[in-house]
Amino acid sequence: MNVKQRTIKNEVEISGVGLHTGKIVSMTIKPAPENHWFKFRRIDLEGQPEILVDADNVTDTSRGTTISQNGASVSTIEHLMASLIGLQIDNVLIDIDGPEIPILDGSAAIFVKLLEEAGFEEQDADRDYYEISNNIHYAEPERKVEILGMPMDGYRLTCMIDFNSPVLGSQHAAITSIEDFKAEIASSRTFCFLHELEMLVDHGLIKGGDLSNAIVIVDKETSPEELQKLAHLFHKETVAVAKEGILNNNQLRHQNEPARHKLLDMVGDLALVGRPLKGHIMAARPGHAANVAFAKKIKEQIKKDKTRKKIKVYDPNMPALYDTVEIMKILPHRQPMLMVDKILELTETHVVGLKNVTMNEDLFMGHFPGAPLFPGVLQIEAMAQTGGILVLKTVPDPENWLTLFLKIENARFKAQVTPGDSVIFRCDLMEPIRRGIAKMKGVAMVGEKIVCEAELMAQIVRVNNN
Repeated sequence: MNVKQRTIKNEVEISGVGLHTGKIVSMTIKPAPENHWFKFRRIDLEGQPEILVDADNVTDTSRGTTISQNGASVSTIEHLMASLIGLQIDNVLIDIDGPEIPILDGSAAIFVKLLEEAGFEEQDADRDYYEISNNIHYAEPERKVEILGMPMDGYRLTCMIDFNSPVLGSQHAAITSIEDFKAEIASSRTFCFLHELEMLVDHGLIKGGDLSNAIVIVDKETSPEELQKLAHLFHKETVAVAKEGILNNNQLRHQNEPARHKLLDMVGDLALVGRPLKGHIMAARPGHAANVAFAKKIKEQIKKDKTRKKIKVYDPNMPALYDTVEIMKILPHRQPMLMVDKILELTETHVVGLKNVTMNEDLFMGHFPGAPLFPGVLQIEAMAQTGGILVLKTVPDPENWLTLFLKIENARFKAQVTPGDSVIFRCDLMEPIRRGIAKMKGVAMVGEKIVCEAELMAQIVRVNNN
């Protein structure tokens, strides 16, 4: 049974302070129609511009994930996005009156609680998963960052962090299914090192931080004066270093809470793919920048897969609909300029032809004889002859007509064609043939690889009135 998309039944209202801006922000999460995905709407700005949650819209990953579109931006979106993905929600519209998502307690737990209270509503459309079919790899060797996506029927995530810190050490976290997100990951809070905290304060950031929404890891010797300064800064009577090596303002919710939070961030950032995922994601030392780069790699693979799905792969050895003799009854071309050996498929809207490229063709005597390549211009010619079969079959006496080029557009050559290759040419009508004029999209393939594509316009003209 196909899984259906879902949204929320009721609106969710949330107010809080932004971690870095320190500004109070109000947010309303609203139900949205099928295939909407996640969008923010900046209701405080003129025209209420919308921002789609998409990797192509990411503009900053320095202290969280920021997306921008239509002259507006929203930052620190990852915890809310993780909550939506973790609860398997597909479509919401988020009205927000400021530039940053409220930090709340530094985790996704409050978002999850409020969204569950709002309830879920199943929609008619099927959920549009992207299923990872081949390994997708991203690495930053200089920072020892690595992320790998592998095929799996489900959504599993594994994360390892290692900051070379004697306090934090190496930690791992994993969920075997996205259904485990609420129980295992959602409550894990953001964390930072004490030296980072001091730097952020000095640069006027974390204006919304109050030591209750982050775990502070003490990675250096700290004097009583420094601790008292932090206590004053964050409106605490006192702070101290707990035995776990963290400030004692918070108790750890999990022994490996930092690793779990990194996994939480990864779930949220991978929402930028724009679709729910199926696969096993394994990450070593991930961060927002790496997560976004990996999301972009998945999007690139989605585009490639879409192209492949549109192109049917043909067997060069399949029986011919027309052989060379029958082709010569339709086309006026003869050797060495007959570029189609057989027709494999023909309908009212498309045609598929084949050319076997062999070393004994005359053209290779002068065209790179030391490194023989089938010329791109002849690939277009073969493509046009294949299309000519489609057009000439619309008249009862094709032997009395010629097919002439009117236009070639958007021609692209993507790979070399060499002797031994069997090139499949497919031409599809882009619009109905009118007054003998045909506009076609042509694609040339060797196996599953596209080697050439172009848009062709041709006209048939009568040459024999007998």
